Amino acid sequence: MKNYELTVLIHPDLEANLEQALEKVRGIITEAGGEITKEDVWGKKKLEYSIRHENFAVYVYFDVALPATAPLRISNVFNITDEVLRYLLVKTDERARAALESAKAEKAASEA
Repeated sequence: MKNYELTVLIHPDLEANLEQALEKVRGIITEAGGEITKEDVWGKKKLEYSIRHENFAVYVYFDVALPATAPLRISNVFNITDEVLRYLLVKTDERARAALESAKAEKAASEA
């Protein structure tokens, strides 16, 4: 399985009942054979441009591990899901992530 970063923009009207929309997104990922390793709700933010006549969206970030066939299956389902305005699924650059973590560790060590 490969590691991916998934950012999902959820319809702003679902902000009050966000957990139900998140359960649907989580279900889509797990049904495709994926595992969620991290989830972070960034909250409601203004969009740079209108998407489906909406100016705001609830941003949710996931770190996921997916088998080879899962990205295509997830994309196909997200494209027809009403709760999801837009999504971005990219492969994680492990070297860049490791470099960022080591830089954070060095900074923390130097401040201590």
